[in-house]
Amino acid sequence: MPDAPGQLVPISGQHFAYVPNPLPPNLEYSGPMLILLEEATLALGQLSGIGQTLPNPHMLIRAFQQREALLSSRIEGTIADQRDLLFADLTKPKELTANVREVQNYVYALNIGLRRLKDLPVCLRLIREVHQRLMRRVRGHEQRPGEFRDIQNYVGKPGGFRNARYIPPPVAQMLGSLSHFETVLHDQMQIPALIRLALIHYQFEAIHPFRDGNGRVGRLLISLLLCDWKLLSKPLLYLSAYFDNHRDEYFDHLLAISQRGTWNEWITFFLRGVAEQSRDAVDRAQKLLALRDQYRDKLKTAHAPGSCLHLIDELFEVPALTIPSAAEKLKMAYPSAKRNILKLVAAGILEETPEREHPRLYLAPGILQLVSAF
Repeated sequence: MPDAPGQLVPISGQHFAYVPNPLPPNLEYSGPMLILLEEATLALGQLSGIGQTLPNPHMLIRAFQQREALLSSRIEGTIADQRDLLFADLTKPKELTANVREVQNYVYALNIGLRRLKDLPVCLRLIREVHQRLMRRVRGHEQRPGEFRDIQNYVGKPGGFRNARYIPPPVAQMLGSLSHFETVLHDQMQIPALIRLALIHYQFEAIHPFRDGNGRVGRLLISLLLCDWKLLSKPLLYLSAYFDNHRDEYFDHLLAISQRGTWNEWITFFLRGVAEQSRDAVDRAQKLLALRDQYRDKLKTAHAPGSCLHLIDELFEVPALTIPSAAEKLKMAYPSAKRNILKLVAAGILEETPEREHPRLYLAPGILQLVSAF
């Protein structure tokens, strides 16, 4: 079929693998799709504007990244508690639960990718580096982290190809598909950027180039490309909340393209996610900035020292503190740091969590609620 989205190639037994055609497909832009494209572009522009007005370049970014890491990992069945993640970041314990380490790795991998964008555009090399960090010392770490697969894989329940929901390209065809994919990363194709991003996300998932971790890398790539293409001034948009809320629809759309070439339905779904999550991020950011002003005004009225104001800004990056972490941030002795934390507790900004004793963990519930609400 000339308009087929890809080809089936025989593999072991009576099973077939799917090889996606190179991008771009033949697209017909419907009215609803163009309306959503305009909405998504406008909402993304508003979010980019918010990013340019942040008083601290890192303010909100880390908190948003942790939320994305939790949700992207949850799509793959990895459930972690945000309090455990915050405590792990602050205390760096020798032993972490497997789930916390997986989520933590997602944040590290994302930040490695963002830092590498200063020297390198999104490309296969950068993707391998991100994957290597994502899979370090976690489930699947033995599956060649940072290397494209050298075996046939599949998506589905354990038990072999008979339980496969989807079988991606064999290794030889995968390598050819990756070569085309890298070209598309740098070719604007005279297609609106957000539609191009939707095509690229599908293509990566269809190629499934790693033994493990493909879903997380594919979602992480969305954020990296938004920054690489200068569509966002700061990495504040993440789509895993949308994909998680519509999990079955998300997976069904990706599979339907491979089966029936339903590009318009997938692109419409993707653009709706960009619009919704951009508006959600703008709303959260505005509320967080207003809360920051409220906290600072409260402390100034109480004639709190400047060190307390400094801790406020730190909390909007990571909404938790221990006394040792506060002492390090403020460059002061433990007793002085403790006095500052107790002032924030008295002001209703911090609360001590009873489940952590050594060291004690203090959370900023107002900030945490705004950031973590799904």
